[in-house]
Amino acid sequence: MRLLIVEDNVALADELTADLQRAGYAVDWLADGRDALYQGATEPYDLILLDLGLPGKSGLEILREWRATGMHRPVLILTARDHWAERIDGLKAGADDYLTKPFHPEELQLRIQALLRRAHGQANQPQLDVAGLQLDEAQQTVIKDGMQIELTAAEFSLLRYFMLHCGKILSKSQLNDHLYDGETERDSNVIEVHVNHLRSKLGKTSIETKRGQGYRFIGIDTFPGKP
Repeated sequence: MRLLIVEDNVALADELTADLQRAGYAVDWLADGRDALYQGATEPYDLILLDLGLPGKSGLEILREWRATGMHRPVLILTARDHWAERIDGLKAGADDYLTKPFHPEELQLRIQALLRRAHGQANQPQLDVAGLQLDEAQQTVIKDGMQIELTAAEFSLLRYFMLHCGKILSKSQLNDHLYDGETERDSNVIEVHVNHLRSKLGKTSIETKRGQGYRFIGIDTFPGKP
C-alpha cells in the first residue's frame, strides 16, 4: 500500500517513513501544504497522514479542498494540537481518524491498518482474513490451513494489496502505482516474479493471470484440490 506523509517536521517525517517502510508500506513525504494539495489529489495513495500546522496551506484547508472535489481516500490527521474543538474541526473537515503527537509507532500502524480495512469493507475484522488466508501484519506472514507461511517484504506488500482487492482484476500498472513510492525505479517484470513466488507458497490457482489485463486474487478456499 502506498502512503503519503504530509509533515514539516523533518526528523519526525524521517522516523515515520522508516517505521512505515519496515511495516511494508511504500511512502512518499511532502513538507509544504501547497504541494500536498496537488499531489494528494492526483497520485493513487491508499491513505494520507496529514499534519495540520503546515507552511503554504494548513492541513484543514487542504482536507476541506480534497473532500470538496470528491477525494475519498482515508486521511489520518497527525497534530500536536490537543484541544477537543480542533479535533472536531478536523473530523468535520473530513478526517477519518485523529492522532495527537507524541504517539507510539505501533498505535499509528494499528490505526492505519484499521482505516485500510474499513476502506475495503472489513471494518469489523481485527486482521485481514480473506479467501481462506489470514494476514499477520505484525509478523509479515500469512496463515494458510493453520500453518504460518513466511513472506519476503515484497511478497507481503503484494499479498496485502491483493487481499484488500480480492476478486478484482488489477493491472501491473495499478500494482506498481500502489506498491512503490514515487522515487523508486520500477522493473516491468518484478510484479510477475513476486506473483509467481506467491503462487508457489499459496497454490497455483490462488492468483489468476488475465491476459492483457493483469491479475486477479482468488485465494484458496474455493478450490477443494488446493495443494
